[in-house]
Amino acid sequence: MSRRTARLTAATALLTMLGTAPAGAAGEWRKVGGDSRSGVSGIAYEGRAGDGAEVRALVVHDNKRGGQPRLSRVTHREGSDSVSLITWDGPEPVDLEAIEAVPGTPGEYLALAARGIVYRLEVTDSTATVVDYTPLPAIGEGDDFESFALVAQNGKLAALWADRGTGADRPATLYAAPLSFAPWGQTQFGTVTRRAYRATYPTGDAVRHISDIAVTDSGRIIASSAADAGDDGPFDSGLSDVGRVTVSAAGRVRVALAASPSVLGTFPGYKIEGLECLPGSGEALAGTDDENLGGFMRTVPFCGA
Repeated sequence: MSRRTARLTAATALLTMLGTAPAGAAGEWRKVGGDSRSGVSGIAYEGRAGDGAEVRALVVHDNKRGGQPRLSRVTHREGSDSVSLITWDGPEPVDLEAIEAVPGTPGEYLALAARGIVYRLEVTDSTATVVDYTPLPAIGEGDDFESFALVAQNGKLAALWADRGTGADRPATLYAAPLSFAPWGQTQFGTVTRRAYRATYPTGDAVRHISDIAVTDSGRIIASSAADAGDDGPFDSGLSDVGRVTVSAAGRVRVALAASPSVLGTFPGYKIEGLECLPGSGEALAGTDDENLGGFMRTVPFCGA
């Protein structure tokens, strides 16, 4: 076989593979960060602009040094994304990994650092002001948090978060608790429950079993899992339907994980660390922190009822 024929055969095989791969394997990703300081570690829906075709989202960056960016706004539209920096006003966090809008309170957000500190923010125009910060309850030995989600049901709030876990020896631990706010602004958590979770995809020693979580309007829990072989990759990610959360009128939180989580999509070459269901839509925004390769975002159709 000639080299030219061999190349054509290989290219045909690759196209065939991409055409039959799970949803998301062959990309619509758009670059929103150019280096290790501008990757997407978490996403919060902020609102829609114009005729509704533009989605605005806040994204956190896992930077650790003083003066480095902590928060940006991404305007996601068909064909292009734009990014603008948000000024952080208050104590600087180390290693922000997740952010979530507070339901029913426009302009307020909770952002989570890897070691378990929750920052309550007020975002106005291009400034995020720290109103309060407090540790998560029930932090376990070695916990490293990359995910946070808020749920509003029956007039009550609940929070979900997870230690990411690593490889075969440490599954992720998914935590859940009722959530409220004290009159002086402090974030307060109720009784905590825990569930262990192992990713179906990807697998191996480098897998982080939960790199972010999102909750649909009906209470389905969608989790991202990611494999990270180093600052230059290779990376791999999957999105899975892992279970359901309910919050009763009395504020009791119940999490039921699926016995066999279903893989919704696989994303070789990308490390998904941000996931956010868009309200009133079956779509989610997914974002990556691909270290030296920067950050990417796209929509995925996995948040339907």
